[in-house]
Amino acid sequence: MPGALSGLRIVEFANYVSGPYCGMILGDLGAEIIKVEAPGKGDPFRGWGRVEYSPTFGSVNRNKKSVVLDLKSREGRDHARALAKSADGLIENFRVGAMERLGLGYEELSRDNPGLVYCAITGFGSDGPYAQRPGYDTVGQAMSGLLSLLTDIESPRPMGISFSDHLAGMVAANGMMAAFIARGRTGKGQRVDTSLLESTVSFCGENAANYFESGKVPSRATRTHRAQVYAFVAGDGKPFVVHLSSPTKFWEGLTRVVDKPEWLTDPRFATKETRGRNYAALNEGLSAAFKGDSRAAWLEKLEAEDVPSAPLNNFDEVFADPQVRHMKMREEVEHKRVGKIGLVRNGLRMSATPPAITAPPPELGEHTAEVLAGLGRTP
Repeated sequence: MPGALSGLRIVEFANYVSGPYCGMILGDLGAEIIKVEAPGKGDPFRGWGRVEYSPTFGSVNRNKKSVVLDLKSREGRDHARALAKSADGLIENFRVGAMERLGLGYEELSRDNPGLVYCAITGFGSDGPYAQRPGYDTVGQAMSGLLSLLTDIESPRPMGISFSDHLAGMVAANGMMAAFIARGRTGKGQRVDTSLLESTVSFCGENAANYFESGKVPSRATRTHRAQVYAFVAGDGKPFVVHLSSPTKFWEGLTRVVDKPEWLTDPRFATKETRGRNYAALNEGLSAAFKGDSRAAWLEKLEAEDVPSAPLNNFDEVFADPQVRHMKMREEVEHKRVGKIGLVRNGLRMSATPPAITAPPPELGEHTAEVLAGLGRTP
C-alpha cells in the first residue's frame, strides 16, 4: 500500500539526529529520501557502533537511499544541484551559511526549482546573536529551559535522551508537510526553518504560559505538585508512578489502596490545592505505605480502584509489556551484512496510508550509481 507521501522526492544533507529524524519521518510516510553523505565515513553516526552496523545510525536512517558526493569538488556540487532540481524537498542541518557557501542555499536552488520545499534545521536560528554557535542537543535542552524542568537545578544531571534533536526533527517534518500542502494550492515552494532552541522552547509552552501569567519561574517540582504526579519504590525495590491529575475519584481511590481514610478529612490533603501545597508530606506518607508490598501487588490494587498508575519500566520491561507487544512497536528488518536488526516503528497509525519500514538503513553510497543514473549522470 503506498504511503501518504508516496511520489515525493526529498534530498537530505544532514548528519546526526535532527535532520535525519525529519527525513526518517517523511520516509516512513512514503517519501523517497535520498541521503547525501561525504566520501569515506559518511554520517558520523555510522561510527557509533560496530564496524558493520551502528544502531545509533540505524535508528534515524531507515527507508533512505545513500548517495556519496564530495561537496568540496565542483563535480560533487553539480551532482547535488541536479539532485535538488529533481526534488520536491530538501533537508539540511549544517552550520548557518554552509549550504550557501557550497552554492546549495535556498535562494540559489529555488531559482532552478521554484516548487522546492527547503528545510533548514539549525542550533539557534538562521540569524541573531547565537546563529554561528555550534548547536547540540544538551545545549538546546539547557538554553530552552526544558532541562530545568527535568532535573533539579541544585544537583543538575543531563538527560539520557536527545530531546531537542528529536523535537527539532518533528517540528521540521510538520513544517515540510504543511509546505507541501501549501504548494498544492499555490504551486510554489518555500523555505522552512526551525532550530533546536525554537522547537524546544515551543515544546515548553505550558510551563511558559503559566510563567507569563504568574511571574513564577517553574522547576521540576512545579508540574509534579500541580498535576499530583508521584514516583515511588515498592517493597521489592521496583519503581512505579501514580498520576492523580484533577478528578477527585482518583484521590479517593488512592486513600483506599493505602488504607488511609483519615487523609480524606485531613486539612492538609482535603483539596487538590492543599495537596499541592503539602506535596512533600503526602509523598512521604505514600512512600512509607508503598514499602509494605511488591510493585505488582500495588499496581493491581491501584488498577482495581481505577487510579492512573504504571510501572516505571526499563527497556527490558518495555518490550516485554503485553500492550507494547500487541501494538507491535518493535519491528525486525533484514540488513544485508548483519541479518535481522530491531527498530521501533513509527508511532503513527493510519487506516488508508499507513507508515511503514520498507528498507533497512542503507550502506554508505549504496545507491549512488542508481540515483545519479536516474539523473543521466555518472558517479
